[in-house]
Amino acid sequence: MPGLGASFGRGAATTYQQDLANSNAILIMGSNMAEAHPVAFRFPMQAKLKGGKLIHVDPRFTRTSALADVHVQIRAGSDIAFLGALIHYVLENDRWFKEYVMAYTNASSIIQEGFLGPEDLDGLFSGFNKDEHIYEPGKGHWGYQGAPSEKNPEIIARPEEVQQHDTGHSGHGIHGPGLMGGASEHSSKRSGLTKEPGGQPPRDETLQHPLCVMNILRKHFSRYTPENAAKICGCTPEQIIKVAETLCENSGRVKTSAICYAVGWTQHTTGVQIIRAAGILQLLLGNMGRPGGGIMALRGHSSIQGSTDIPTLYDMLPGYLTQPAADDKHEKLDTYVETEFLPTGYWANYKKFVVSLMKAWYGAEATRHNDYRFRWIPRIDGDYSQIPFFVRMTEGKVKGYFVFGQNPAAGGPNAKLHRAGLRKLEWLVCMDWFDTETSSFWKNDPDAPNPRDIPTEVFLFPAAPAPCKEGTLTNTQRLIQWHDKALDPEGDARSDLWFLYNLGKRLKRMYATSDKPQDQAIKHLTWNYDYDKRPRLPDGSYTRIVGEPDASKILQEVNGYHVDKKDEKNGKPKLLSGFSDLKDDGSTACGCWIYSGIFPEYDHNRARDRILTDNPVQPDWAYAWPHNRRIMYNRASADPQGNPWSEEKKYLWWDREKKKWVGLDTPDFEPEKPPDYQPGPHDKAMDAISGSSPFIMKPDGRAWLFSPGGAKDGPLPTHYEPVESPLSNLLYPKQEDNPTTRYFEGPLNPIAHTPTDDYPVVACTFRLTEHYLSGPMSRFNSWLNELQPAMFVELSPELAIEKGIVHGEWMTVISPRGKIEAMAMVTRRLKPFALEGKVVHQIGLPFHWGYAGETTGAITNDLTSAAVGPNVTMHEGKVFACQVRAGRIADEPQANKQSKIVGNTSAATVQPAPWPTRQPTPNTPPSAQPEGHLT
Repeated sequence: MPGLGASFGRGAATTYQQDLANSNAILIMGSNMAEAHPVAFRFPMQAKLKGGKLIHVDPRFTRTSALADVHVQIRAGSDIAFLGALIHYVLENDRWFKEYVMAYTNASSIIQEGFLGPEDLDGLFSGFNKDEHIYEPGKGHWGYQGAPSEKNPEIIARPEEVQQHDTGHSGHGIHGPGLMGGASEHSSKRSGLTKEPGGQPPRDETLQHPLCVMNILRKHFSRYTPENAAKICGCTPEQIIKVAETLCENSGRVKTSAICYAVGWTQHTTGVQIIRAAGILQLLLGNMGRPGGGIMALRGHSSIQGSTDIPTLYDMLPGYLTQPAADDKHEKLDTYVETEFLPTGYWANYKKFVVSLMKAWYGAEATRHNDYRFRWIPRIDGDYSQIPFFVRMTEGKVKGYFVFGQNPAAGGPNAKLHRAGLRKLEWLVCMDWFDTETSSFWKNDPDAPNPRDIPTEVFLFPAAPAPCKEGTLTNTQRLIQWHDKALDPEGDARSDLWFLYNLGKRLKRMYATSDKPQDQAIKHLTWNYDYDKRPRLPDGSYTRIVGEPDASKILQEVNGYHVDKKDEKNGKPKLLSGFSDLKDDGSTACGCWIYSGIFPEYDHNRARDRILTDNPVQPDWAYAWPHNRRIMYNRASADPQGNPWSEEKKYLWWDREKKKWVGLDTPDFEPEKPPDYQPGPHDKAMDAISGSSPFIMKPDGRAWLFSPGGAKDGPLPTHYEPVESPLSNLLYPKQEDNPTTRYFEGPLNPIAHTPTDDYPVVACTFRLTEHYLSGPMSRFNSWLNELQPAMFVELSPELAIEKGIVHGEWMTVISPRGKIEAMAMVTRRLKPFALEGKVVHQIGLPFHWGYAGETTGAITNDLTSAAVGPNVTMHEGKVFACQVRAGRIADEPQANKQSKIVGNTSAATVQPAPWPTRQPTPNTPPSAQPEGHLT
């Protein structure tokens, strides 16, 4: 989540779900929390019972909307315009929390001469390379004054350090240091660093300098007036003002407001910048690091957070360390560290993290004399994220593919492209509970040729369900929880852990006698996780599964240990108490530094903690990284002097008698650093961070309103239209969509570029409570299928009348990628918008169906595109342009016998249309009447 990383330092939810009950106001946007995260939604409901205000901004009226105090419907893809208007309101009406902002953000920091923004350059920032469609921040003067630039040749980096490599790998990797999920084009010598004392940039505390961040911020958001935003979003200026005023009234010294979002924000080509806008808003209102505040990134899987922490992404090492690239800077350990570390702030410990990781992976084989076997780590020579990889697959450049816990044949953006790629493989390994669209793509895909003509050999391995395996899950609030194995899986089913562990054993046996250099990394990999004795099940019986590894041993390695120190109780290596124990001399080993502290003693797995106390933070329930901190950046919950901002929001404070930080949570700060500490001119690492700088992962210790590094598409959020939209960019007419978008355009991925008249309807995707993602975990469940038995499309009565579509009957949706058919759900949950002198309709499509399972239906992702944003190649599955008509795909377009939409289509508002009706048909029971209320 680079939007959070670029703003605060770590790319993860800043707070915990239970704390939402302490919010005075909660803005839910990019999420239908009541239906997509129903367990977590009880905490906003608790806040509401206490008098807190719930705000829901969404293209659809949902169950979340029904329970909100304020609900605003907007056009899908217009989120930055809406958030920008909230920021504009806060700045123009002087509602920002001045003491907080001046002390804890870079508002007063001065940016380099020569920086220009979209308001100066017709929608672009300075430094844009029009040939490569990338930004070069060094040339664009994004940095603080004193940092490298073309006007500062004394410390300017080599040109290749500020440009994106042809391989698609940036100088820092997409989750580079100091960002914890932020993409950076700056080398470690540039990311917010200057020649000033302690690496701190020059500042103007009077905010008079025209290039101080606050003035750049004011200028940038000056055109995001409620009136302009309303014309883009489809709401009214009064609605925007009401949301802004509600947040302002419930933020400040005494009150705090929270923001919750989900994939409704991330799955856009501008997703990173949408989240950046939320971060700016929360910083201006003083809500970060405080109880009842923060930003809750709602993640849908049980361990999606864990899969990025450890990780499963191609360009990261565990703990958000950068995967080395195939270039000179990453050839040796020292040059890699020099490129990636930051001399001020907590990322100064980068070498400790890397060396300890090498020791965990290669044990005694990794020594100082052989660079801790750093050269054994694979180097990146291209972009191997999912969409570029599948594009490469369609070109016949991939031999085989493993699929765990994913269903790209139905769940991938432009699923047709994904299935076309699978048809080019030599072999495909799927591990799942059921025969999914991916494992059966060769026989059921209507777009596929004769199975005899598909060369792919498919291996389907039966996977064990959750109750049949043990280990940890890391949830949306960074909480690592242990789950025990309840029983053995049936038949030949095995856990993911069993499969990978035994695959690794077989590979090690293959390479055991090899002297080839390319085989040594696997040959010498530490891979000893067998149980010491045969494990028992909860009923006391022995497991029948042979070869299952001991998950607790893996977690102990992840936690880390002292190489040469022994545990007094068992003689094993002494476990680390936390990441502060890590060394860069090879004396410590650690599989993931941010998890260190989770297993401090062999008899204490903190992921299993189940102690309930009176402390509302619940610090003894499971374990939250980093180091069991429930609210990150919680030094900001106290004022610069170390006192609580108010008794109502008392959370962490400086105890002058004990001379340390105390409170309800573990300090996300040096526990004994006093508030009045000031760094010296030559201090480095954490010594360069003052006692009033809460954002310790940043090189200047402050949160970034303006981001000198951290996002490849600009230092400030900017409204661009989606890749496909029927409208032009009202704010920046010469730049329709994100200029750094990667389109992967071709025969398999045609795109109707913004603005498009051929596809005038805006489509947004959504999820249902009863089904899960593309459906493999739910469409094989009879109970869930009974609750939601068929694919459907939501559309407004006005659009239904215009197109002759009748509730409960077939309709066809068409995008540049193809056509699907589904039942029509005519509902006032969606409404048309009057924008740019015309009516813009919007439809909603759930994305849970496919051609496998007990219930089948059209694949929504056959319509979405494979266009991606530049930071993490995230697709734009949440919005695309389409056309709709009545009837099935095989039907000829029906004549529109019904009246056109009611009302003046050029008016500022659209009048509700009369409800479309029909007579019951022989195939439709009389009870199936048009749906007219929220069900």
